[in-house]
Amino acid sequence: MTHRSSVHAIITIGRLDGAKSRLGAVLDAEERRDLVTGLVETTIRAAVATPGIAETIVITPDDEVRALALAAGARPILQRTSGLNAGLREARDEVVAAGGSAMLILPIDLPGVSPAAITSVLDVLAATPPPLVAIVADRHGRGTNALLLAPPDVIEPCFGGDSHGAHAAAATAAGARLIELGGPLSTDLDTPEDLLLAEARSPESVGG
Repeated sequence: MTHRSSVHAIITIGRLDGAKSRLGAVLDAEERRDLVTGLVETTIRAAVATPGIAETIVITPDDEVRALALAAGARPILQRTSGLNAGLREARDEVVAAGGSAMLILPIDLPGVSPAAITSVLDVLAATPPPLVAIVADRHGRGTNALLLAPPDVIEPCFGGDSHGAHAAAATAAGARLIELGGPLSTDLDTPEDLLLAEARSPESVGG
């Protein structure tokens, strides 16, 4: 059984300026920046407050995000590579170096994120021995909204495009147990439709 004390949360984000450009049809640049900043803070605080998380690592090239991470109790890391998956590999190296036995990758665009939602993902560790890959897919079943890996390097991160299918295929190829999860983390904010859906479900979670 994997002990919760060795689970590390990984949160990665690029620069605040220009984030969530696909919401440009309904939010101007300042509104998008405010939305993303709020989501970053909420996600970091939720991970830090989750009892099963030993450490929360925030990897980003953005100085402001690193300051937010530090203020919220996370460990900020300057991303030196380019791209989401490359940043995740940098963070994974930190987890492995720290002796972590599992890592949970969380995007910052999940309005339903909370310690309870994160705990529901970590619960699979108590019942399923490694190697394992647990995926929370987006509501379309194509993207990956949360990814739990035990051990941290059981598969390579495959975010972008049909990442759910890529992560599932990688888990199978690695001989890992694949667990599909649902719950509040299945809602993300990629499109105006996503934003409207999230506001309808919980206006306060997206600043409505």
